[in-house]
Amino acid sequence: MEAVAKLRNYPTSPRKMRLLADLIRGMEVEKALAVLEHNAKHPAVPLRKLVVSAISNWKQANQGGDESQLVVKTVFVDGARTLKRMRPAPQGRGYRVRKRSNHVTVIVDTK
Repeated sequence: MEAVAKLRNYPTSPRKMRLLADLIRGMEVEKALAVLEHNAKHPAVPLRKLVVSAISNWKQANQGGDESQLVVKTVFVDGARTLKRMRPAPQGRGYRVRKRSNHVTVIVDTK
């Protein structure tokens, strides 16, 4: 039985988060945690926490199950709200700055 964990409105661009999501998709859970722990990108920390949360959700749903067989079945990253800000530009103009955020969903399941 699969377990789901979601991260909502994390303030980094979806493109940056997808780079890490593509790394761990389909991996065994222990290997995915090791990859995320040693990755230098800043979204690796919340993504690692999210995988740990999905594991604990799976433990609650499956009392006494063997977690060594868990695999990251699905990871997907969707765009969330975008904060629109203005930055001063030359000659009295203003450039629009879009501060993006994302939603991440992780699904773990046994092999």
